[in-house]
Amino acid sequence: MPAAVRYLAARLGAAVLVVWGAATCAFVVLQLVPGDPVDAVVGSQALVDAEQRAEIRQRYGLDDPLAVQYLAYLGRLARGDLGDSYQLQQPVSRVLAEQLAPTLQLAFLATLVALVLAVAVTVLTTGRARWPRRVSALLELVVVSTPSFWFGIMLLTVFSFRLGWFPVSDSGDARSLVLPVLTLALPIAAVLAQVMREGLLDALEQPFALTARARGLREPTVRSRHALRHAALPALTLAGWFTGTLLGGAVVVENVFARAGIGRITLQAVGGRDLPVVQGVVTLSAIAFVVVGALVEVLYVVVDPRLRKGTGVAAA
Repeated sequence: MPAAVRYLAARLGAAVLVVWGAATCAFVVLQLVPGDPVDAVVGSQALVDAEQRAEIRQRYGLDDPLAVQYLAYLGRLARGDLGDSYQLQQPVSRVLAEQLAPTLQLAFLATLVALVLAVAVTVLTTGRARWPRRVSALLELVVVSTPSFWFGIMLLTVFSFRLGWFPVSDSGDARSLVLPVLTLALPIAAVLAQVMREGLLDALEQPFALTARARGLREPTVRSRHALRHAALPALTLAGWFTGTLLGGAVVVENVFARAGIGRITLQAVGGRDLPVVQGVVTLSAIAFVVVGALVEVLYVVVDPRLRKGTGVAAA
């Protein structure tokens, strides 16, 4: 079997295991949450007699043994059926599809801003005097240590309530994206800058950097054109991980800034014990991790061609 085929088969098998593991964990954890799922279907304040509750339980298979419910759940998942929302009485796939675009827009812009900021800070503070690196490291530590909800509230307080530069909630224009994007992007950029700075400092001491200087290249060119590529691999790994976790971060940010998206629908589903929606969000997050991981591996090969022989990606 060719190396590329083996590699792709291994990656596909790993992706299936990741999605299965996430779906299984979601199923088990949600079964441990106290409360009756029937209340999520009819509403906790609704007056429903025992016969109607029994009909609802039979309709959703809630009376079946847990093993039967689990196998039925995996069977639906394999067919691409995420079930129906208890509260909204709509297919979960439709509910998520309607809320996915705002979250993807927020996640994409946050990732882009984080990468641009991290690269810019790394290049500007590496190879300079010590005080710019120390100031940058201090600011990065403060940003990383700040909870995202508190950071978002502080941005709202300063730039929306006091200065009035940006709208408080989603107004449908580009200005309403600035503060949510910064809330998600700045912690990611701070971590990436720390990792890239260490990698860049190490790369500048390697023989290829000395060779580039001997050829007459200026120090900024050595940093940006040669050394930065070698420092990018660890940052790519972290960027991929952070991108996959942005769905979770969107839960906080979308609620702080009153934005529509997966985050808000997730919080509502957890509060109302809408199990199919929660399971659908977990599955979607697992798929996002798999897709982003695959893209990061492709970027590895683009950044460092030496990896092509080991993975067979070039042949694929």
